[in-house]
Amino acid sequence: MTTSARPIGAADGTATPAAAPRPAWTLLRETMFRRYWTAAAVSFVGDQVSLLALPLLAVLTLHATPAQMGYLTAAGLAPSLIFSVLAGVWVDRRPQRRRVMVAADVIRALLVLSIPVAALSGVLGLAQLYVVAFLVGTCAVFFEVANGTLFVSLVRPDAYVQASSLIHGSRSVSFVAGPSLAGAIVQLLGAPVALMLQALSYVASALLLGRTKAAEPPPDESGRGRVAAIVRFLREDRALATILASVATVNLFNYMFSALLVLYVTVHLGVSPGLLGVVLGSAAVGALLGSAVTGWLTRLVGVGPAYVIGLVAFPLPLLLIPLAGGPRPVVLVMLVLAEALAGLGVMILDITAGSLMAALIPHRMRARVSGLFRTVNYGVRPVGALLGGAVGTLVGVRTTLWIAGVGAVLGVLWLLRSPVLRLRTLPNPRD
Repeated sequence: MTTSARPIGAADGTATPAAAPRPAWTLLRETMFRRYWTAAAVSFVGDQVSLLALPLLAVLTLHATPAQMGYLTAAGLAPSLIFSVLAGVWVDRRPQRRRVMVAADVIRALLVLSIPVAALSGVLGLAQLYVVAFLVGTCAVFFEVANGTLFVSLVRPDAYVQASSLIHGSRSVSFVAGPSLAGAIVQLLGAPVALMLQALSYVASALLLGRTKAAEPPPDESGRGRVAAIVRFLREDRALATILASVATVNLFNYMFSALLVLYVTVHLGVSPGLLGVVLGSAAVGALLGSAVTGWLTRLVGVGPAYVIGLVAFPLPLLLIPLAGGPRPVVLVMLVLAEALAGLGVMILDITAGSLMAALIPHRMRARVSGLFRTVNYGVRPVGALLGGAVGTLVGVRTTLWIAGVGAVLGVLWLLRSPVLRLRTLPNPRD
């Protein structure tokens, strides 16, 4: 077991043939990657705890109205739209992006910890929740745009897919463990205690990342025009431009679909909330399977074609939902299959997209391009949700689900003439 801070993978830094891969689990033998992966896994669970605990605190303790719950959700999402590109520009100029991630974790821990402290002191109000949600979301933006640089500093190109599979696999586990843990803690000890667990997860992540040494690429010192440079770069790089366009299209229509999913399944199909939870939870099972098979799939068909498969395999099974009908057991089986297969597809999509971006984005502008991707992908989500509500009102919920599902599948058309289709293995990252 080595403590080397050099990226793991091929000894000469070049992409190795896909025919002789290292099993994903062997990457955990590398001390630095293991710390990085453990930090990510701990944070994933903490985030999932917060996704349930914070709304429950607002509803059960502060008696928030539906409008106030909407404000709380918007407060957490807004920083991704406002700050992602600006954060990317700033992070690219920093010599130690890892320190940005550590600082973001520490600040998030203090912010989240302020909620149970205020609750125990009897001074907690919705205004504090809005502010904390906004600032935690802002820290998350800086953390995520810096994360790509640390990832490529720790992992060699030939191991991008395997490393991404491990990280996304731990995220899938958190989808199951996090809400279950949060529900149990809120039930037994209250939402403030659950949020204390989230704060501790950020502390643990900061400690692990603080001990993760890596030789990061030098900072960008190109001067002015950094934002304009992103636009010029994407205009010239058809591979990344089509990846962005295809993922944005899938996200737009997926959120159009998601906006009406609960309404359709509970009201039109008559599925109880308890069964709905089981149905939605099956997506995590599919995601775990997806994280296990994506490496094999990329070796079988190539990383570019595997990305295309993910673009289709994620939204296509969701068409089983508006198609569902007949006896109740048949309906439930179709819903579970839709969610499980979509979970498998989205994992293939996420792992291959992340690996392609790691290889295709130059080190000098990695945070900026990542920030732009984050801005676009978060920007289309509320647009898709609003579009789903509007179209659903005009033509009906079931018809809108068909439109959204088919529209998401058609996002693959962006790849018809893209160089991504010809990528059998990942290219060497550019400086």
